[in-house]
Amino acid sequence: MDQPLKSSFITSWSKYFGNAELPLAFYYTDREDGVERVTTPSAHMCMIGVLARARKGMSLRFDADSIGCSGGKRYCGFKQEISPSFEYFLSCGLPGKFEGERYKKTPEIVREMLKIAPRFTAPAKYIVFKRFDKLEDGDEPAAVIFFATADVLSGLFTLANFDEIEPNGVFCPFAAGCGSIVQYPFLENSSDRPRAVLGMFDISARPFVPKETLTFAVPMKKFLRMAGNMNESFLITHSWEKVKKRIE
Repeated sequence: MDQPLKSSFITSWSKYFGNAELPLAFYYTDREDGVERVTTPSAHMCMIGVLARARKGMSLRFDADSIGCSGGKRYCGFKQEISPSFEYFLSCGLPGKFEGERYKKTPEIVREMLKIAPRFTAPAKYIVFKRFDKLEDGDEPAAVIFFATADVLSGLFTLANFDEIEPNGVFCPFAAGCGSIVQYPFLENSSDRPRAVLGMFDISARPFVPKETLTFAVPMKKFLRMAGNMNESFLITHSWEKVKKRIE
């Protein structure tokens, strides 16, 4: 991570967003780098809950065995297979076997959705999450993830669209919580016009974040532009100053 860039962003973030929480960043690596490995869970565990530790400043390293959810393994690129009967799990369930989540109306809709669902393979053994101020030389983040309230989101959303001609510099795909902060922003880096990802609408993940919090995940290519635009954007106006006072 370029240290002058890191320092400049942290200064600007404090200036324009007050005491709002610093974002996380993630990257893939084959190195252990002295970062704590998340231990293999003994039961199902949502990684969104574990990331609460990273948001407080503890850098965390996951491998395929550290993630206690098959969906989390898939959306981090460590697994390609889908659980048997997933189309029923996401929809109506199977009587006598399990209750469905009812996030989709029918199993048929799920099957068709899976045909167009994006996939990717993790480019390295580990995925590391660090709070932005903990990034070091040699860290190469793939994306930056903000856990944010509505006023902060309004600023991030507007900044993401500041240098865009089209009105959809941010998109909001139907996805698991981990899909919206890892898979989609990671894949957006391959786009000629990477977009930010609004997320954490996953009902299963909601209990692991504060009730007023959503996520705003930015592929690194776009984050660099956003950070560079801060000092000439709406953030310097009286209109934003009114919102900033509520954030503080």
